Amino acid sequence: MSKLSIALVSGGMDSCVTAAIAREDYELAMLHVNYGQKTELRELKAFHDIADFYDVEKRLIVNIDYLKHIGGSSLTDDTMEISTSGLSDEIPSSYVPFRNTHIIAMAVSWAEVIGAEKIFIGAVEEDSSGYPDCTKSYYEAYNKLIEVGTKPSTHIEIITPVIDMKKSEIVKKGMELGAPLHLTWSCYGHSDLACGACDSCLLRLRGFREAGVEDPIGYEK
Repeated sequence: MSKLSIALVSGGMDSCVTAAIAREDYELAMLHVNYGQKTELRELKAFHDIADFYDVEKRLIVNIDYLKHIGGSSLTDDTMEISTSGLSDEIPSSYVPFRNTHIIAMAVSWAEVIGAEKIFIGAVEEDSSGYPDCTKSYYEAYNKLIEVGTKPSTHIEIITPVIDMKKSEIVKKGMELGAPLHLTWSCYGHSDLACGACDSCLLRLRGFREAGVEDPIGYEK
């Protein structure tokens, strides 16, 4: 039997392709987090659709809506508008303060219990929105924390297989692996048709365009 890994699956394209990569060498467990984001129900549907596609039995859904109460992000704060001004070098309002730290901490706890050796996350540094918790230095530091913060017999490592890829390369990798990109959801603001204007939609659309592949989901714009 293959060794076990946990794939953190938001329902988006990057995490879907990351899960497809992990599946090449590991039995998959999948973790999804609801944190009060505006497209929470749509992302949850995408998570289950992807998990069903890969016949994943081990699924953990965690609710941490305290991130919504903390606020500070246009993804969780109803008084803040999601930016549609285009991509820039500045950290966008959609950044959820320290979010990935919370998510990975829960994955590490679960990994210790179920015996998973790796935690796969679809973080992207080179062609992302500039989130500070999507950098290689962040994950290097987190792996050191896991090493000192778990049992001596525990050996868990965060794996970031797409961190150096551009969106177009992620699209191509997904196509190569037969990942169900048609089941993914990237839009920050809409749950029916993707808006086509938020940072996440713009990055996704650019990735498909540069890859020369048509995006299989529908867009309002």
